[in-house]
Amino acid sequence: MKRYAVIGHPVLHSLSPRIHAAFARDTGIDLDYRAIDAPDFDAALATFTAAGGDGANVTLPHKQRAALACAALSDRARRAGAVNTLIRRDGVWHGDNTDGAGLVRDLTGRHGLDLRQRRTLLLGAGGGSRGVAPALLDAGIGDLYIVNRNSPRADALADALGEPGRVHSRYVDDLPAMGEFDLIVNATSAGHEALFPILPMSLIGPRTTAVDLSYGKASIGFLSWARAGGCREAIDGLGMLVEQAAESFELWHGVRPDTGAIYAQLRAADAGLVSAD
Repeated sequence: MKRYAVIGHPVLHSLSPRIHAAFARDTGIDLDYRAIDAPDFDAALATFTAAGGDGANVTLPHKQRAALACAALSDRARRAGAVNTLIRRDGVWHGDNTDGAGLVRDLTGRHGLDLRQRRTLLLGAGGGSRGVAPALLDAGIGDLYIVNRNSPRADALADALGEPGRVHSRYVDDLPAMGEFDLIVNATSAGHEALFPILPMSLIGPRTTAVDLSYGKASIGFLSWARAGGCREAIDGLGMLVEQAAESFELWHGVRPDTGAIYAQLRAADAGLVSAD
């Protein structure tokens, strides 16, 4: 039986083991997938490797650290500077990032959004933001504005994306003067930390779609703010979680699992969800 895991801290709440178990049943693949709570990523990965680990997902707060542990990176992981999927090949770890593909597939497929030319605000500049920003740009959004509490990190992400006429970093104090956005993506950990920032309602208009990369309780603060401002649609990260998991599953097993059934099951039970990958 092949061994897989999701590595993060905290992570025992993660739905990934349930999702991958459902994929395995549906595709007839025998695997062991478990959650590994890892304050120290390097130590946890070394133990998992020694135990014969074949692949892993990586979640908060280790996605950028995981990129450093890889002998090779995919193009999208290299662009992101962050890894959420580890694949064991030829005795070394290869890194990929399926977050952006999962988000775009959820927004365009499940929710039917046309992302082209949408003026977009990305809140946060950590591993989650790095994973989704390149995919949003590739999907055809318009200008992308990155805002982070630590402004140098927003500057660094904007520089790394390499599109100076299209990607802009801004300070938190700039938010009240930035006007309405067509798409607002919350990739911060504020919901996890119970420190959700107070954002100006002027960012929201009747055409705005608000997306939180978290789900369950961690997404309540941001999505409540967005709904109070009259946004067109408020979307949590459950669909993205399922879709990025399917991308990882296909990388490991060469089979694309159907996501509809497990998404429906998790959505029906989402009153009990507590956080996000």
